[in-house]
Amino acid sequence: MALSYTARRRWSLVILLIGMPLYVVVAVTLVNEMERPPLWAELVIYVALGFLWILPFKYVFRGIGQADPEAKETDENDPSV
Repeated sequence: MALSYTARRRWSLVILLIGMPLYVVVAVTLVNEMERPPLWAELVIYVALGFLWILPFKYVFRGIGQADPEAKETDENDPSV
């Protein structure tokens, strides 16, 4: 089932405003539960987790910054509109 541009745009906002902060809290909590890893290992873990969160949502975010491809293009000089 393909999501419309508007639905993808709304879901991207939900993911960024609610899901991302929750993911950050979970990631920091998991790293804190480990024995204190060396600084370089902790950095690698955070970078990997930073890329890992986007993989399931790649399709939702694709093309969100572009103009709506489903919207009708209106010509400002067209008197019939």
